[in-house]
Amino acid sequence: MNQMSLWWWALPVVLLPILWHRQKRAQTKTVPLASARFLPVAEPKQQRVWRWHDVILLLLRCLLLVALIALLADLVLAWRGDTILIVPGTPAAVVEREAAAFKEAQRIALPDRDAVAWLHAHEREFEPHARLLVVGDAVMPAVLPRLRHAVLLRTSTIQAPPAERHVALFSERPDAWRRLFAAAEGSWHIVVDAAPGSRTDVIVWDRAAAPPAGLRAPLWWVANADAFPELARAATIDGIRWTDSPRGRLWHVDGWPPRDPDGARALFAAWQRLHLGAQPYTAPPQVLAADAAAPAGPAAGALRHGLSLALVVLFALERIATHVRRR
Repeated sequence: MNQMSLWWWALPVVLLPILWHRQKRAQTKTVPLASARFLPVAEPKQQRVWRWHDVILLLLRCLLLVALIALLADLVLAWRGDTILIVPGTPAAVVEREAAAFKEAQRIALPDRDAVAWLHAHEREFEPHARLLVVGDAVMPAVLPRLRHAVLLRTSTIQAPPAERHVALFSERPDAWRRLFAAAEGSWHIVVDAAPGSRTDVIVWDRAAAPPAGLRAPLWWVANADAFPELARAATIDGIRWTDSPRGRLWHVDGWPPRDPDGARALFAAWQRLHLGAQPYTAPPQVLAADAAAPAGPAAGALRHGLSLALVVLFALERIATHVRRR
């Protein structure tokens, strides 16, 4: 059982408003009249009558508790049937070709390439026998996922546009650095900015003087280590001296900028591998078998907004009904 569903054991709390209303009914006080002594002796009887606003108030309070428990239990309704999940960037022709056997299926555009992570977060929304198809350049997960639904992966690699990287250049030999950046054209598109900004990925500091104190960037390529005292105790990885500082991460290699194609390729490969991270691979076409014992993933929260709104509305109505009852 999902840990969140343990909140459903709190449903007996809904009985509290019923008990409260039984205890809080208006108690009538019997006052004998002077003429009552001429009437036959009889035991007084009290008749309890439910008024319309009492019934409405009780109903509102019960519904308020049920909505609160449903919100805490992370209620999710399995309402999705056969579905085609489309990875961003997938051509429409590819979708139509792969979806020929899913003519009546709903289509969902995924927010990113990680279709398995999206499925794990939203799987509770799908009916038990729903068929799922993933189309496009979906990434290959590091660990084979366990899902309660069978998933058909019809993946294909899509040529992504060159990634744009922004560089701020401070050097007395800018032409040498620009030739280096030109060698990256194709897989990357490097933009040399006149000054660093919010989009700057790298600052190239090829000057003898130290940079201004307020200058910062995620990564620095330092040609002159004397301008950065932090590099005196820097570690070395793959031939690059590096250390973290308040300005950002500092890299230094003697003899920068690289003067040959092999050195340029090694520098860009190190930038990708050590700083940006490896790019995910495309998952191979396959069928992910259903695993009935797989743990239920977290809910997507599709009903949270509706339940929150219902709580606000029910609370407002309960306050109004309470005020009417007191008048």
